Amino acid sequence: MANSKHIPTYSLGEFTTPNQRSKMYQVEVFDANRHFQVSYPHKHDFYEVLFLTKGSGFHIIDSHKYFIKPPSIFFLSPGQAHKLELSHDIHGYIFLFTAEFYLLNQANKNKLLELPFFFSVDQDNPPLLLKEETDINFLHQLFIRGCQEVTSENSELVSSILDLILQTCNKLYPAETFGIQKSRGHLLVKNLFQLIEENYQKNLSINEYAEMLSITPNHLTQMVKQVTGNTSAKLLQNKVILETKRLLIHTEMTVTEIADYMNFSDQSYFTKFFKKACGTTPLQYRKRKQ
Repeated sequence: MANSKHIPTYSLGEFTTPNQRSKMYQVEVFDANRHFQVSYPHKHDFYEVLFLTKGSGFHIIDSHKYFIKPPSIFFLSPGQAHKLELSHDIHGYIFLFTAEFYLLNQANKNKLLELPFFFSVDQDNPPLLLKEETDINFLHQLFIRGCQEVTSENSELVSSILDLILQTCNKLYPAETFGIQKSRGHLLVKNLFQLIEENYQKNLSINEYAEMLSITPNHLTQMVKQVTGNTSAKLLQNKVILETKRLLIHTEMTVTEIADYMNFSDQSYFTKFFKKACGTTPLQYRKRKQ
């Protein structure tokens, strides 16, 4: 059932045991016995890799509903709202980590954003479906080793295991589905997406985002247009629309409450704004997604 209030955002500490609160990662078995005091749907301020080896159900990420077909791997970026509907025989592994942890020993500080399944430019990140037994077994062993090492103090080894997992998944992604997203322009736009996710409620201008990225507003606008086909203003608007859709789908907040939460002073203008962007009113959109 949807929440009546806004979607909660959890930090990594909510998913670790008391003696692991200071850690920037967690690796563990994912099954019906795994339970933390969190509500669905929710968001994270960290990254997630979910490797499912058995079971069925649905994984709803923002406005996309994906059928679970093991063996498969799901990826979540900070800020994405998600909800799991799982069978009782679900089984797999989950790797949670912060950007700081992954990049700690990386010379390339853009390495995380170079991966196509985090902060996807087209806002869609379907799971990686695994087909080859050698790939399945290799990834399975990496997650098992990660679980074994999670209680040790050797975070460098765990980081290396994570890097192997991510680089293996990157190699297996079909290029025709996700395209090549390693160009300088793509990385710049992904950096912008990350900043917008962290600051969208501050209502910053594109000039302020450009300053944070140490480039001119004109250059940022050109890169956004080149990579996404949209203007910078449209990109900021899309973030408002995305957050609105999350609240319409995953909560029971009224349109008035959502308009207020998204810093619109007038509900009528908010409804017109949403309809112009989506071709439907907020209530019609919610009904369609139920």
